[in-house]
Amino acid sequence: MNLNNKFTALQLAIINEQATLYTCACPVHVSMQIANLRKLFDYQQTCIDMPSESEVHLQVHQRIADVTKQAHQLMEQCLDEILDLEGWDRATLEMPVGLRTRIEKI
Repeated sequence: MNLNNKFTALQLAIINEQATLYTCACPVHVSMQIANLRKLFDYQQTCIDMPSESEVHLQVHQRIADVTKQAHQLMEQCLDEILDLEGWDRATLEMPVGLRTRIEKI
């Protein structure tokens, strides 16, 4: 089982950098959760691949992986929508100038 990533690790890093440069924490929080979900999913896949005599062991890790995959899809969709709503440049993943100005005034 694989995650169907909408954003690459590099794109998430760029979003994180942009969001922290302009003290806008919302996109970075979503982006960080996506990265954490990817780590959790990979960990569960490692557990699933380990030999075990317990069917429960496999079921537990498979369940966590399945729910993690669902959460990952939701969070990526959320980030995608946030970037559209805020008007981020999708080619460069730069935060829009108007949003930067608004944040700087706070």
